[in-house]
Amino acid sequence: MKALAPLFLTVASLTGCATIEANDCQKPYDVGFRDAIFGLQPQDNVYASLCGAKGAKLDVAAYGAGWQEGKYEFDRRKAHGGVD
Repeated sequence: MKALAPLFLTVASLTGCATIEANDCQKPYDVGFRDAIFGLQPQDNVYASLCGAKGAKLDVAAYGAGWQEGKYEFDRRKAHGGVD
């Protein structure tokens, strides 16, 4: 169980504070894909407000398309033993 402590700490820190750089607001497909390939739940509502605070607009549809593709790839890799 002690061996899993670093993993739990990492997951807790990643899920607790989603951030996005201003230039990433212009690449919503890539951000969505990245989130899904790492096994994260969609963060589009969080990113939309963060981008808005930076004076940018997140294309939620493009983020969703990237997340769907990343989720497909994550599941495919998991089925073939590539993801724990």
